[in-house]
Amino acid sequence: MKKIFPRIKTDEELESLLDEDLSDYLHTDNFKPVTFEFQPKDKTVNLRMSEEMLEKVKAVAKKEGIPYQKYIRRAIERSLGE
Repeated sequence: MKKIFPRIKTDEELESLLDEDLSDYLHTDNFKPVTFEFQPKDKTVNLRMSEEMLEKVKAVAKKEGIPYQKYIRRAIERSLGE
């Protein structure tokens, strides 16, 4: 049976969860892809855009659970095929 991983709020909840058999939690619905950034970020770029566009970028980034600047950098990387 597939179980959705519960939201853990206290150490006690986590301890009790770890006492259970966790194999029912091992399915693709409980995981998301993760990327690692190894290149140093040693240059700064200033970019002008409309407030409306920036708010949209921030909303999409928040929905994806990442900072908006990382979202912009990732969009640029994808457009360059990296």
